[in-house]
Amino acid sequence: EFELEYAKKHGIPFTREKIYSIDQNLWGRSIECGPLEDIELEPPSEVFKWTVDPEEAPDKAEYVTIGFENGVPTSLNGEVLDGVSLLMRLNEIAGRNAVGRIDHIEDRIVGIKTREVYECPAAACIIEAHKDLEKLVLTPSQLSFKELVDRQWSFLVYAGLWYEPLKQDLEEFIDSSQRFVEGWVKLKLYKGGLRVVSRMSNYSLYSKDLATYSVKSVFDQSAAPGFIEIWSLSLRTAHTVRKNRER
Repeated sequence: EFELEYAKKHGIPFTREKIYSIDQNLWGRSIECGPLEDIELEPPSEVFKWTVDPEEAPDKAEYVTIGFENGVPTSLNGEVLDGVSLLMRLNEIAGRNAVGRIDHIEDRIVGIKTREVYECPAAACIIEAHKDLEKLVLTPSQLSFKELVDRQWSFLVYAGLWYEPLKQDLEEFIDSSQRFVEGWVKLKLYKGGLRVVSRMSNYSLYSKDLATYSVKSVFDQSAAPGFIEIWSLSLRTAHTVRKNRER
């Protein structure tokens, strides 16, 4: 009530029926407060401005192809665009296909759990495509370590620690890991659904000749028994020793 009286006193437009706290930028919209504080309530359609309800999305799927250079999105459907233009156009495309709605519970730094509703059509597409391209060009060790880096970097930013030295250290690794994240990823958008359907990179670590299940495979199957023997040596030793000690 205090906030409503303050807004009224200072001529700030508002309605009692739509009392939401909204933050918005190119990357997305965050909506909270008002009716959304009831976690049993489905977010009403009125809180969304960039995306249509899945029931109202087209009955035909739409495809988008995002191109990347050094891990940065640089093209959309083959057209080179600056970052702002790419985000705005992708927001429009994904939004009309109901892609990019998020409703979840998150933990604030002060220890309070809060419900946050996000609307980020372009961001959802870019993140999905970028992760898929990373899987294609990075090694398993790089991928597993980058998951830790991504989580820590995100926490520092979320916590407002933008100038934390560790953040800069992590960014050195991130920049290095993105040198070969170059290529394109094709996404299929349909009534709120989003999935990767194809991808390509000149730095791809995928080899059809190695991965194929056909007789044309160049993978030496005879190497498997020896690999299994060596790979399982430590666990077999541990199992034997502990089993004998338990007798």
